[in-house]
Amino acid sequence: MTETLRSEIEISAPQATVFAFLTDPEKIMRWMGTEANVEAHPGGIYLVSVGDKYRARGQFTEVIPVHRLAYSFGWEGREDMPPGSSLIEIDLEEKAGGTLVRFTHSGLPDEKERASHEKGWNHYLRRLAIAAAGGDPGPDTPLEA
Repeated sequence: MTETLRSEIEISAPQATVFAFLTDPEKIMRWMGTEANVEAHPGGIYLVSVGDKYRARGQFTEVIPVHRLAYSFGWEGREDMPPGSSLIEIDLEEKAGGTLVRFTHSGLPDEKERASHEKGWNHYLRRLAIAAAGGDPGPDTPLEA
């Protein structure tokens, strides 16, 4: 049985700004990763190097500008969670003063991976909130996977 994690965070920035920070490689590297190759259209690649140690790879399955992203996700070199083995869905909802981000990561192989990814995604979603609101999240110190 696979596991799913869900998280929500409010960001003090418009939907279009938050969407750009999720799809523009230069903006992605401000809050997560040291390298990003992202083609935000169905069938496009999602490739982000985190801390020059881990490489996440997947493929976009759904892109609705400023509202929703979905892409497969996994880690290069990890048999238990290979590229494309799980699914990330991100919904952006306009709220007074900003955007509510609803984040879902499904298809995680077990509770251990769900807990590990929850810790990592909470770290990066906080960094996204700072960057998208115009702040500097500072240098990243990636969490151990």
